[in-house]
Amino acid sequence: MRLTTDQIELIQTAVHDVAGSKATAWIYGSRLDDSRRGGDVDLLVQSSPQIGLLQRARIKTRLESQLGLPVDVLAASDEGTFSPFVTIAMAQGVRL
Repeated sequence: MRLTTDQIELIQTAVHDVAGSKATAWIYGSRLDDSRRGGDVDLLVQSSPQIGLLQRARIKTRLESQLGLPVDVLAASDEGTFSPFVTIAMAQGVRL
């Protein structure tokens, strides 16, 4: 995974501050491929209740400022069924 320990801590702190201490952060996409360079941080935030657009924007803005990288935030609920995209992100992603 192409994220440092400090970057992972920043991500976890931002997610917990905005979505609650029980929220889970997942990284998926190009940052998991050590052979690649650059790219954004694809982040899935799983929480109950599912975070809304404003909370996603807060996480995105905060992390882009702190990490100096583009960040995409996807949201999922702890309850119910997942969309196909969330299912793929969780299957291929890494839980932080």
